[in-house]
Amino acid sequence: MINVGFIGAGNMGYAIMKGIAGSKMSKDIQLYAFDKYAPILDRLDELGTVKCSGCAEVVEKSEYVFLAIKPQQLDEVLDEIAPAVTKDTVIVSICAGITDDYIASKTVAGAKVVLVMPNTPLLLGEGATALSRSDSVTDEEFELVCNIFGSCGMYAVISKDKMKEIIAINGSSPAFIYLYAQAFIEYAKSVDIDETVARDLFAKSLIGSAKMITDSGKSLDELIEMVSSKGGTTIAGLEKLREGGLPKAVEDCCKACTKRAYELSK
Repeated sequence: MINVGFIGAGNMGYAIMKGIAGSKMSKDIQLYAFDKYAPILDRLDELGTVKCSGCAEVVEKSEYVFLAIKPQQLDEVLDEIAPAVTKDTVIVSICAGITDDYIASKTVAGAKVVLVMPNTPLLLGEGATALSRSDSVTDEEFELVCNIFGSCGMYAVISKDKMKEIIAINGSSPAFIYLYAQAFIEYAKSVDIDETVARDLFAKSLIGSAKMITDSGKSLDELIEMVSSKGGTTIAGLEKLREGGLPKAVEDCCKACTKRAYELSK
């Protein structure tokens, strides 16, 4: 039995635990968790999670420790768990912008650290997670962590030096997509189209478009062309999006997201 602990049982921590509990890995993994907000732990009963009295207890009982907390909480947590961390503890951090070297400097030299950038669709088993690891993490250890995130979506392994840049692509991007969707739905309401109907149609369009990106074998330019008839409605809309600076706005959005990640790492 492999002991996997979570410090933080909010939306992301809960989603990952739910993924483990609902997968074939559940028979080989015992979950432990602690959260400062005690009521949030009640929903973990259905997952068979053992509740701990504090962060240090999670580390003492676990071979793999997930830091499912906000970057602003990290220093306090690392100070608390440092005495319990050993060279064999695998620390899995979802804290945006934080490096493996920083975590090692606060715990043990050469600490085994897996850096992870997941997103909230993990809650529905449709997550997208980017992962990288420190040199001290073995192939077997890394494979287990990858399989955990594979249980609640898809994952991709990337270079450590791109973990801040990837945040805009998959970690923060759901919020950007929701804002985009909101603008379309507000337009629908302004022309007296039922909000629920507009939401469902647009959401299905997003799902279908995403599948076209991943499964059609066509480039993005080709996909745009498929929808765009010369002199038609789509062309008229695309022209306004480009005139309004959508591509530049997205670039600026990603740069601001990355800049903040670097600020959090200091």
